[in-house]
Amino acid sequence: MARQLRLGLRRPTAHTRDSFVCGASNAQARSALDAWPRWPGGALVLVGPEGVGKTHLARAWAAGAKAAVLDRAQPHVAAAAGRPALLEDVDQGVEAEALFHLINQAAQDGASLLLTARLTPTAWPAELPDLRSRLNALMVAEIAPPDDEVLGGVLKKFFRERNIRPHDDVYPYLLRRMERSIPGAAEIVRRLDETEDGQMRPVSRVLAREILEDGSENLDLFEG
Repeated sequence: MARQLRLGLRRPTAHTRDSFVCGASNAQARSALDAWPRWPGGALVLVGPEGVGKTHLARAWAAGAKAAVLDRAQPHVAAAAGRPALLEDVDQGVEAEALFHLINQAAQDGASLLLTARLTPTAWPAELPDLRSRLNALMVAEIAPPDDEVLGGVLKKFFRERNIRPHDDVYPYLLRRMERSIPGAAEIVRRLDETEDGQMRPVSRVLAREILEDGSENLDLFEG
């Protein structure tokens, strides 16, 4: 019953700016997004490794800008004409001619284009010579891997969404030992939640240590 009650109280996750955890590692990206619609050429590329919050920031921007969210497999160029548009994971493969037209359209009145990727545009494949020149000229904002400020805020957010109040010493313990990524933080919180519900145990440093040992996620289990 405890587990069912926990699930019933769980708060939904929303891609809003208010729910985004801010820190030095994502300050450049936030500043660049806040400069919209004054992006050079109307376009911005949000770059960073997997799990640093690119989608969260991009979707929050799209909602605020009332942007068309395009399908990478079949980007509908006409849907982005004269309005803001978002296209994610561009370095995973996008039809070259469509991307070329989207970048050109972004400079038109009322239009703009936000792209996300793990790699900078200079590393993207470009079958068209004109596309290569466009990619090289794009404004880029990078999100770095999360620092302690961001990871600590993310852990608190994930615990709060699951209505969990861990012991105070859980946070510094996890930050010294956990995988340095937002998906890693989500996975640890999920496992702590399930173990607490299943065994009726509080989320303590002892439980956190067991979770890390079990997942082989800690390189120094016996420190501190």
